Amino acid sequence: MKFIVSIDLMDLSFNLDSKKYERISWSFKEKKPLKFDFLLAWHHTGVEESTMLSYFSNYQIQEHQPKIAVSTMTDLQCPVLQSSELRGKPEVSCSAGELLDWLGAIFSNAELNNEPNNFISTYCCPQPSTVVAKAYLCTIIGFILPEKICLLLEQLCHYFDEPKLAPWVTLSVQGFADSPVSWRENEHGFRKGGEHLYNFVIFNNQDYWLQMAVGANDDCPP
Repeated sequence: MKFIVSIDLMDLSFNLDSKKYERISWSFKEKKPLKFDFLLAWHHTGVEESTMLSYFSNYQIQEHQPKIAVSTMTDLQCPVLQSSELRGKPEVSCSAGELLDWLGAIFSNAELNNEPNNFISTYCCPQPSTVVAKAYLCTIIGFILPEKICLLLEQLCHYFDEPKLAPWVTLSVQGFADSPVSWRENEHGFRKGGEHLYNFVIFNNQDYWLQMAVGANDDCPP
């Protein structure tokens, strides 16, 4: 059995002198003393780093930088997409769902040839497909803020300002598996199949797809 208690920290009546604050503070300290690890993002606003660190001097604080990995894949079999065909078209283009499966295989570094002696993966690239001579995969692992994701998306859109051979590029965002919240700030169905990701597909004609995954125990995306 579990109980979910919601506390609105933005409530105007929630101040240091209010009875509500005293009651909640007493509950945390006396009734159920808990310790949490918090992951915070720091915006560089001109404040000295030493000032920020001194604010948390009574706590064990560590600074972490996102981990960036770039890899090159050669002779990669890719699904053929058409921006106007979300559901795909037989022998013409693949669907958005098939693309998402293919991306999962790429991120997992799975083989795409469906060889009979491969006991790890029997997946193969959806059809129709094309072989790309060279493709780049950039992975960023860390606490990435929405503002940074919007900046990355904007840069990808500018990628097609000049003619390119690539027909499309993607930006996939995967949330923490044990995130306490999901879409619409509701509870995340962790350990119940709660997906926590979305994916942008930007085409060279500036059309785009937005795919948002939702688990059976989570609320629908906005």
